[in-house]
Amino acid sequence: MAAKKQTSKKAAKRSKATGTRKTGAKKTAAKKATRKTGAKKAKGARKASSRGGSNGLDASVEQFRRSLERSVTLSRDRLQDVVDDAVKRGRMTRGDAEKMLSEMVKKGRRQTDSMLKELEKVVKQVRKEVGGRAQPVRKQATQAARRARKKLR
Repeated sequence: MAAKKQTSKKAAKRSKATGTRKTGAKKTAAKKATRKTGAKKAKGARKASSRGGSNGLDASVEQFRRSLERSVTLSRDRLQDVVDDAVKRGRMTRGDAEKMLSEMVKKGRRQTDSMLKELEKVVKQVRKEVGGRAQPVRKQATQAARRARKKLR
């Protein structure tokens, strides 16, 4: 085993000195590089085909979905119960509890408003996209109806 390592080290030194490599090593390296780039291209093609030509609408829906997953909904009454309990146990003062509760409610309202705005944007995009796709069909249906009316007269 030690003899093999020494001979391969000697061969490496020789190839460095002469600036050449074994042709087999070149071919192997080229094959590996080709396999890697081929695999990357195939992977990218699979992603594109699975998305079905992903567009901004898909990204907006995904972003809204992530926003929903990160959010938590608690009623003001439930929060008030928790704060009252903390005050009752002496964990915080009534003033601090009320201040904390009002801040939490304000933040919750801001987050709700921003999520509703985001949802409205997505709905607007969907309506625009669906309307654009349906327009040629609507036009054909209108023309067909006109032709049918003319035949009936």
